[in-house]
Amino acid sequence: MRVAAIDCGTNSIRLLIADVDDAGALVDVHREMRVVRLGQGVDATGRLSEEALDRTFAAAEDYAALIAQHGAERVQFVATSATRDAENRDEFVAGIESRLGVAPRVVSGDEEAALSFAGAASVLPALGEDPVLVVDLGGGSTEFVLGNADGVIAGRSMDMGCVRFTERFLRSDPPTAAEVDSAEATVNEYLTTMLSTVPAERAVTIIGVAGSVTTITAHALGLEAYEPEAIHGAVLPLRGVVEACTSLLEMSHDARAALPYMHSGRVDVIGAGALIWRTIVQRIPALSTHAIATVTTSEHDILDGIALQTAASSVNAQDAPAVDAPTLDAPTVDAPTVEHRGD
Repeated sequence: MRVAAIDCGTNSIRLLIADVDDAGALVDVHREMRVVRLGQGVDATGRLSEEALDRTFAAAEDYAALIAQHGAERVQFVATSATRDAENRDEFVAGIESRLGVAPRVVSGDEEAALSFAGAASVLPALGEDPVLVVDLGGGSTEFVLGNADGVIAGRSMDMGCVRFTERFLRSDPPTAAEVDSAEATVNEYLTTMLSTVPAERAVTIIGVAGSVTTITAHALGLEAYEPEAIHGAVLPLRGVVEACTSLLEMSHDARAALPYMHSGRVDVIGAGALIWRTIVQRIPALSTHAIATVTTSEHDILDGIALQTAASSVNAQDAPAVDAPTLDAPTVDAPTVEHRGD
């Protein structure tokens, strides 16, 4: 079976066309990402701007052509944080359906978290009873999902992401100390809330996914280009991650733009992504009962989870059931073949 999955986040819209083998694993046919910044200004206005909608609709039209070209049998379009927040999301839904022939599913934070875990877990070494914490750091929200071989144990979606925090806090180039302090304090507030329902201290390891984390990993590794094969599965010491995050946070816009692995659509928001990831990897491992000393990066995330769900469904993609997820106490406000992962 050939399926097509689209993940439309706050920063990027991504397409995966994949074959599903006899074991239920995905075999990539085409994978692409475009930065459309759908969530531009949503945190302040509560609405999707006409410019952002136009960019997203143009990408959807191109994706529709690719899906037809590759003959995907089932299609599913999932929208996350920015669309959840928008007052005019009906305009977005109608525009996507008219271009793709399927209505987008605007998923809750709970569903987003479960899909992220499913995508990351699909390519991890065999999970056991010991839980792992998957952190999906997006443009508008960050999902924290604790799970093991039996599936999701607990999860929570929090309203912090690289686009949202750039617009809310980091307005200077580079950010001022006061801006950084204010943003860090807010991240810690969110982490305290998250930890009230997700027992992250039980995790034996932390796995980071999505574009901010993979870009930070490329920076930590000192790559000469964005190399998914080097980034996927990279295990980095906590100190190395913190240093890479601090370096990106303190750089000017022009210095970040000059990095050989930096996608042009991520230059202006990677500082906030680095700040959020730095705060997470400083705080969560310190709470763990398993002496976590490293974090792992995965190139597979919610997009893979959407594709797996689409393959497993026996109904049309727009009616596909959500990946099983517990009822979580989660606030819902929450990105040629491009190699970068999105938000």
